[in-house]
Amino acid sequence: MQRWVLVILSSLLLLLAGCGPAQTDSMREVEAAPLPTAEAAPPLDNCPITRPPDPPFYAPAPYSAEAPWPGLVWHGSNSLWTVIPTDGIWTGLPRNPTGYTQKIVWWREGYDWQSEPQPALTMRAERLDEPAPPVEVSDASNAFAEDMGSAIMTGISFPTLGCWQITGHYRQASLSFVVWLAP
Repeated sequence: MQRWVLVILSSLLLLLAGCGPAQTDSMREVEAAPLPTAEAAPPLDNCPITRPPDPPFYAPAPYSAEAPWPGLVWHGSNSLWTVIPTDGIWTGLPRNPTGYTQKIVWWREGYDWQSEPQPALTMRAERLDEPAPPVEVSDASNAFAEDMGSAIMTGISFPTLGCWQITGHYRQASLSFVVWLAP
């Protein structure tokens, strides 16, 4: 069914393109490599999704004791923490030519976004349920907002849906979690 939707949308786009301005020399078509179109099945028993910690982790002051956004919980320790979905599933991620993108925010007690504009946080990800091409990871940057405080922002592009383990390293701390990426 997904193929028919793509055919119909492509036809509609071609029809609409004929109604637009003529293409100039400064305009050029860019053809992106196709992404796999198969939808990921529900999480498998062999996908060890990271569940909310029990007992819960509460972020230290001045951060909110609980995660600032609905459907997410803190995960980690004062040395390094992030938010994870309560059900362990990321759905509806934006899709671009290299994959499915997500921003991941990291925190550390005492981190100051103004004194470290490009934090030395590194991130990696591995698909656990089957082989997959490598992910693309952005350089970490500083971030600040009233609802989240001083934080480290990263971006990641997953080439496929499925079961992924993400690991962040900052100074002497490491933190991993597993999520299921679904359409």
